[in-house]
Amino acid sequence: MTVAFISGRTRRAGLALAAASAGLLVLSACDKPTPLATVTVGTNSVNTEASCRGEDGKPLAEAKLTSCLSGVKDAKSIDYAPGATLRLGVDPKVVENGSKWIALLDGSPITEASSQTYRSFPGADVFSTGGQGAAPKEKKISIVQVNKDSKPESVWSFTLKRTNS
Repeated sequence: MTVAFISGRTRRAGLALAAASAGLLVLSACDKPTPLATVTVGTNSVNTEASCRGEDGKPLAEAKLTSCLSGVKDAKSIDYAPGATLRLGVDPKVVENGSKWIALLDGSPITEASSQTYRSFPGADVFSTGGQGAAPKEKKISIVQVNKDSKPESVWSFTLKRTNS
């Protein structure tokens, strides 16, 4: 009868190799984090990953974009007092390869497409109604990444909550 002996050292090396291989397999299954967008009011900031992204580098379909802009229920929120300075920022990866971004307030554009990573709106009164009734308690601000053909690629959504201070 022949018995194969494997030394403890060889066994440990094999187990270490198997553990390293399993670790790499687990890491390769993880999604890469998406770039962040940030909204700042005064000294308070909130940031989030994109709520919607095109798949496999393709732009968002029209129906998907509409759903992304209207259907986000769990958008991060930040308090906003009328007249405060509103600051919007995007991760530099958002404007790579000719992409730009546009800010929307309740679905209407408030900026032109920009390749800068930061925009500031001093003294903005985003809750102004122009004398048409009471100001709403919340407004939704969205940042839309567009490719060089102006097709939407990603959407980040936030909620501005009106305060009286």
